[in-house]
Amino acid sequence: METQPRPPPPRLFQVATAPLQAFFRLEASSGILLALCAVAAMVWANSPWSAGYGALFDAPLSLGVGGAPSHFTFRELINDGLMTIFFFLVGMEIKRELATGELRTVSRALLPLIAALGGMVVPAAVYIALNAGTPAMKGWAIPMATDIAFAIGCLTLLKGRVSHGLVVFLTALAIFDDIGGILVIALFYGSGLHVEWLLGGLGLTGVLWACNHYYVRNGVVYALLGTGLWYALHHGGIHSTIAGVITGMMIPARPVRRGREVLEELRGFIDELLRAPQDEAVRTQQLLHIEEQMEDIEPPLTRFVHLWHGWVSYGIVPLFALANSGIDVRGMHLADLLAPLPLGVLLGLFVGKQVGIFLFTWVAVKAGVSEMPGGSGLGQLHGVAVVAGIGFTVALFVAGLAFAQEPELLSQAKLGILLGSLLSGVVGYGILRLARPPRPQEG
Repeated sequence: METQPRPPPPRLFQVATAPLQAFFRLEASSGILLALCAVAAMVWANSPWSAGYGALFDAPLSLGVGGAPSHFTFRELINDGLMTIFFFLVGMEIKRELATGELRTVSRALLPLIAALGGMVVPAAVYIALNAGTPAMKGWAIPMATDIAFAIGCLTLLKGRVSHGLVVFLTALAIFDDIGGILVIALFYGSGLHVEWLLGGLGLTGVLWACNHYYVRNGVVYALLGTGLWYALHHGGIHSTIAGVITGMMIPARPVRRGREVLEELRGFIDELLRAPQDEAVRTQQLLHIEEQMEDIEPPLTRFVHLWHGWVSYGIVPLFALANSGIDVRGMHLADLLAPLPLGVLLGLFVGKQVGIFLFTWVAVKAGVSEMPGGSGLGQLHGVAVVAGIGFTVALFVAGLAFAQEPELLSQAKLGILLGSLLSGVVGYGILRLARPPRPQEG
């Protein structure tokens, strides 16, 4: 009897990378990596090698030619430079949801919009109540943020126990939360305004709009215009990362041609191709033509999101967490945690978020604005509202803007963010684990 050939032994590289590939296939992998970087930063900043942490991220850098170079630190390069790409991705995600996603109609968008308002107003009110009249008052916007990567990652760990409609609801809520955070950063955390630079930024925004209108698909064009807008806003007094959001919102979100139209055209072309003589050189050219036709049904926005999502989720945001989560707590006591600033952030995230989102959503459902998302019960809604209190990335970003010149207050704010986010994640996960899971038709 003929024996089957034995399969070749697995290559060492494949064996070594298989666990890594499995990790990146996890939907929660970006949130897990983000958490690991935050923990690593805390351990590093409180270790015997803590001086190295400060030396790395406070290292002076310079960029420019001639007699007027720009001076900044490695942390500023991450926060003001690389995070612009993060906000570029946020801008594209917002536009995609508004153009073709869950926010494209008023009826779909109204409930998460109401919930997001509650999740911004109540946390800010909690913080203001504890910090009114103090130097920490300018950090009022810190607990308004929801970290979408962490929050969705937490729900991913509860597959089967959270309805799909509720996951969509949290995603839409976080998108509106991002819009609110972007407006707050633009309006309240800039420096003195300079009209001439802002007019230049307005002109570049007009050019970006024209590129969107006339369906420019070349990424280099948007990169150059976005860089120019970043520079104009930086000198105009509005935080420069807003340039990323504006550029992302100007990427075309719809295809050049309808998919059905392209497929019908290609069907006849392929039939003709199959009947043609077997000339591989000609066939290769024809296949390239098919590839070009297929590009017409992929919007530039979809292509850019796919291009940048991995770099942002697994590179820029974890690096941001590593650079900004290192808080030296060796000299702190419990009384420091009970100070108005960290307590305001902690309670704003853990208490204000869940009360605001749950209360505003419940009232809207009772008023007949919409049905309960995903047909879920109050227990599941409450759990998701608690999870939305994970305010890690954008909250740290706002804290850095609010207390850029006050390192002691910044450390207190970061401590409140880390503890409030941790508490929201753990308690929210516990509530959703114990809550009655959705019926099969609801999941």
